[in-house]
Amino acid sequence: MATPHFDAAIVGAGAAGLLCAALAGQRGRRVLLIDHAPKVAEKIRISGGGRCNFTNRDIDPRAPERHYVGHNPRFARSALSRYTPQDFIRLVQRHGIGFHEKHKGQLFCDEGSERIITMLLDECADGRVERWQPCAVDSVAFSGPNVQPASASSHQDHGYLLQTTRGAVTASRLVIATGGLSIPKIGASDFGYRLARQFGLPLVAQRPGLVPLTFQGEDWAPWAPLAGVALPVRVQVAGPGGSAKGRMAFDEDLLFTHRGLSGPAILQISSYWHGGEPLIIHLAPGVDLRAGLVAAKRQSRKHIANILAQWLPTRLADAWASRRADWQRPVNEAGDKALGQLAEQLARWQITPSGSEGYKKAEVTLGGVDTRALSQQSMEATGQSGLHFIGEVVDVTGWLGGYNFQWAWASAAACALAL
Repeated sequence: MATPHFDAAIVGAGAAGLLCAALAGQRGRRVLLIDHAPKVAEKIRISGGGRCNFTNRDIDPRAPERHYVGHNPRFARSALSRYTPQDFIRLVQRHGIGFHEKHKGQLFCDEGSERIITMLLDECADGRVERWQPCAVDSVAFSGPNVQPASASSHQDHGYLLQTTRGAVTASRLVIATGGLSIPKIGASDFGYRLARQFGLPLVAQRPGLVPLTFQGEDWAPWAPLAGVALPVRVQVAGPGGSAKGRMAFDEDLLFTHRGLSGPAILQISSYWHGGEPLIIHLAPGVDLRAGLVAAKRQSRKHIANILAQWLPTRLADAWASRRADWQRPVNEAGDKALGQLAEQLARWQITPSGSEGYKKAEVTLGGVDTRALSQQSMEATGQSGLHFIGEVVDVTGWLGGYNFQWAWASAAACALAL
């Protein structure tokens, strides 16, 4: 029996792989979509609490890369500018999927993430995409020096030979959309990184991103009982000498856990944090704490903890006031110096994480295929004809709030047009 041949084989049936397959198929390419997991798009299914935060309408059209992290975030600009949130919104609307904006431009499905998965599968069906799943790729070999145009009829001796658990297959072009290492319980794999190394592409070191941070020992003992307490904060990573000047800051909610800190503020800053660096957290952003405490001293006999409870959750106010004896008294009996130090510490709480919750809790993987080895127009490897990388496997990581899905859609579209 002859080995089946496709214009493009796409490995990975997540967000990027599904859209790339659909768009390429609808443009007349014969496409095979392969995934080792029994279910497609598990990351879409669990995202946004099951409602899929599928994009963010606030992406800056003049500089979309500012919402992204990597060695060269500007690499993402071309794809993000050509396939925008509005493009994906139109696709969602065409399928009659209701959605709503929850926070800061974040768009969620009204009825659940399964609607997005069904939409993408329907789009693949419209493009006559063939899907092998579950199917693992055991090996990949490049079988020729050049990749001919996908419409040519004499190119089957060139391209890629894949040995899979469903047999061998050849393809003129190979697209890797296998994602990263985050959330291994839903099938995360290092396949994309291994394949990049096989073909000599450089990699940026991988680490968990959008992940809760952890603390150990006595540093965390006073705060562990606050698990479940949440509040809005401003958070930054401290630079040399403890300064946060010029550093990225996020104004989001923080959540205390038994092991450390979580919530959107911490997930956001985790992508900018490296081991050993302290965080600087303003526990009452927008409040002039010094002025507030001085005013309370003139007007009130309440204990300091009760005054702090105007701006902080009560449990946190109590825990903070208990740290020093001169904060455990009525505010009108407190010294100006003690109140000033209290205000300063609340506005610049400096604490150093010991690590993170790792890939099991990380929403994304930072690092990946080095963008210097890829074309920003087509996502094709510059030194390896016909080999493309899209989505999370590339060293482009978005902020929390739909930005990573938008990168998946945009990189998929850029690749599909090139196929």
